Amino acid sequence: MGLQFGKLICIDFAIQFIGWIISAKFRTEKYFDLTGNKLYIEFMYLNIVYSGSLTFILLTYLSRNSTRQTLRQKIQSSCIFIWALRLGAFLFYRILKAGKDSRFDRMRNSPSKLFTAWMLQGLWVIITLLPTLYLNRKHVDKPLTKTDYIGWSMWLFGFLFEVIADKQKMTFKNNLNNKENFISTGLWKYSRHPNYFGEICSWLGLYISSSHMLVGYEKFIGILSPIFVTCLLSFVSGIPILERQAMKLFGTNPAYHTYRNRTPILIPFINFPRI
Repeated sequence: MGLQFGKLICIDFAIQFIGWIISAKFRTEKYFDLTGNKLYIEFMYLNIVYSGSLTFILLTYLSRNSTRQTLRQKIQSSCIFIWALRLGAFLFYRILKAGKDSRFDRMRNSPSKLFTAWMLQGLWVIITLLPTLYLNRKHVDKPLTKTDYIGWSMWLFGFLFEVIADKQKMTFKNNLNNKENFISTGLWKYSRHPNYFGEICSWLGLYISSSHMLVGYEKFIGILSPIFVTCLLSFVSGIPILERQAMKLFGTNPAYHTYRNRTPILIPFINFPRI
């Protein structure tokens, strides 16, 4: 059997704590003063990004049965590996192109805010992985069912939706003619945050694919994964920040207000009251 939950949680937060120490320490070194702000931002951002992606991969790997994995467990774990590797590669490319992530502007000079970011990432990793961690503990092997295929199909749909949305926005921003414009084409025509919609679908799919193998309290704890991702992106670190930034950049542009009023904030074709 893979490592017990307690050990996985300790490994998760130990990685985040070490990452925080490195980020905070590097910020105070003379090397920072010599090389300038841009290098530190890139270092801090990549440090957080890669520790997150690698922690997803590491915990999933450690949770596996050491003797024998079922086909279901292999597919489920592979979905995590693919998602984490893609995310790490994409964010690495994005920071190299942009040179910074504005979400980190206010925290780079504050060790306490950095600490909060690292610990939030630790929570994100362990809670998001809950269904897969529970699944990987199982020794019972059952034939694949419709639930497995429905869940994995939803994961694939969400994964591709997120990849396409990220690619469309990156292509748009790389065009110098769009420097002062906002994207409203492709998937962004149907949602103001289609990449987040795709990510939520992915984690909901992985919960569905594992749900019929979970028993008792595992079902109720496992569903925290898609709920947590949805709440995190909708109310904490994702949509609210980007919506404020967009209003700051395009708030005087009537075309942006038209786009904002007609385009759903998250779920395509479903326009909830404006946030």
